[in-house]
Amino acid sequence: MAETDKNDDEREAELESGRMPLLDHLVELRNRLMWSAAAILVAFIACYQFKETIYRFLAYPLAKLLEGQTGRHMIFTGLTEAFFTYVKVSFWAACCIAFPIIALQIWKFVAPGLYKNERRAFLPYISATPILFLLGASLAYFVVIPYAFKFFLSFETTGGPDTLPIVAEPKVNEYLSLVMTLLLAFGVAFQLPVLLTLMARAGIITAQGLISKWRYAVVAMFGVAAVLTPPDVVSQTSLAVPLILLYVLSIFSCRYVERQRAKREAAEDAETPDGSNPAAGE
Repeated sequence: MAETDKNDDEREAELESGRMPLLDHLVELRNRLMWSAAAILVAFIACYQFKETIYRFLAYPLAKLLEGQTGRHMIFTGLTEAFFTYVKVSFWAACCIAFPIIALQIWKFVAPGLYKNERRAFLPYISATPILFLLGASLAYFVVIPYAFKFFLSFETTGGPDTLPIVAEPKVNEYLSLVMTLLLAFGVAFQLPVLLTLMARAGIITAQGLISKWRYAVVAMFGVAAVLTPPDVVSQTSLAVPLILLYVLSIFSCRYVERQRAKREAAEDAETPDGSNPAAGE
């Protein structure tokens, strides 16, 4: 019991050392926001110097499908459209490059309010976030986007004596917005296991609860896919199916967290005489 009280006192002292007045919190938040904004600005200036390279990277899925076909191109219909498209592309790339710095600033703002063991527990999930984002974006770039664009291009027609041909001439702004939206949507959606596992650690959800609500989850996955992707069945299904698989993976992850918590609680009870509550013994 004395050992438990000592540990509680040490944890409270640790948390107290990280506390600060409200004004200091606001100053700290301002500093973290300034560092994040500066990182995005520097990355944006650098990315704008390579805007054509970034454009070619994003245009590659469509260019690959149209390879060898003459007369294929993208268009812009406004004088400023191409310029602002390059600005948008550069800003998107800057946010991706600066994300680790932004995440670090968020962590530095939140970490002082956590116990040491809580900080150790959260670090693996924070490390998994960029990896899952890259997996989701890679799935969209190498699998979903080529398949979806091939499907869309199949609606082209050559025309005939009494009909006009239907030829795809995508606007550069709309095309790049579509690609960036899909990459972002898949990257964010792949954070589902991290979110659900953290909620399980906090005791908000359980693995059994996720299993019992799987039907509602499937409907919710298709709803999320409908919001995050363009309004076509191919894109929505391509996102909904991986989300369902990630939901199943989250169930196993939550179950593992619950088993670890049960082992930890059993060990703490074993350290207490007769498994009694130290607080009750006082």
